[in-house]
Amino acid sequence: MADKGRMERRPSQTGKRPQHQPRPGLPRKPAEPPAPRGQQSPERQPRPGLVRKPNEPPVPEGLDLRALHRSVRAELRGLPKELAEIVAAHLVAAGQLIDEDPELAYAHAEAARRRAARLPIVREAAAETAYAAGHYDAALSELRAIRRMTGANDYLPMMADCERALGRPEAALKLAKEAKQVRLDPAQRVEMILVEAGARGDLGQSAEALRLLAEAADHINPPTAPPIALARLRYAYADALLDRGASADARTWFQAAAKLDPHGETDAQARVDELDGLVLNVDETDLEPPSAVQK
Repeated sequence: MADKGRMERRPSQTGKRPQHQPRPGLPRKPAEPPAPRGQQSPERQPRPGLVRKPNEPPVPEGLDLRALHRSVRAELRGLPKELAEIVAAHLVAAGQLIDEDPELAYAHAEAARRRAARLPIVREAAAETAYAAGHYDAALSELRAIRRMTGANDYLPMMADCERALGRPEAALKLAKEAKQVRLDPAQRVEMILVEAGARGDLGQSAEALRLLAEAADHINPPTAPPIALARLRYAYADALLDRGASADARTWFQAAAKLDPHGETDAQARVDELDGLVLNVDETDLEPPSAVQK
């Protein structure tokens, strides 16, 4: 999870919690005598946030809480120790599960959010896992909350993509327009271009989408942005060209994407091979071993 802004809690003028004043004329409950030392009342409830709710996932044992970035651990220091450990464990579990089981990761992030909703890093975890699990309305709500808390614009591309996923391309374009007025880092700028082009395509404006991608692919080059961001940009441009029947140009840009993506995070090289006719479309049933000959 990225290191985002921090919230500062303004202390009261006196530094003390205000005392509740009972309404005049109402009888006050007499104070109970303190329990003898070493004894606790059986009705005493655990502190809020320490008990797992029935719909929350259990925290796996053996989690290394040191896996959290030190900036995240710094945010958690504002919580009571036991509560901080529970929140940290849910955050670690969410981070480990987001790729293989995003729904469970989201459940862990929600468990952390219920306990520490005022921490931006916790809201960010909830947003990212909700997005990964396809809960775009929840992700958008969390992203808006983070932006109010931190004032950061880093979340504009993901917010716009959520709007597009919710069937609101016009709202996505409005955020894309807003993003042009603020400073985004190169990778985020590329992501916003991809979302904007996608929203144009959703509205049937394929020519404008192609223009946006072509302009960006021609002008954003290494080392201006991270290689994988440039690979995604070139891949999207190649895909748009292929949709218009320009297979030769599409192959060129798929190949450019593949060179920037040595770890295969996109399937750019597979698209090149497909255009070169090197991919065999084989039915999986053809790969099954022949059945034994009946005697």
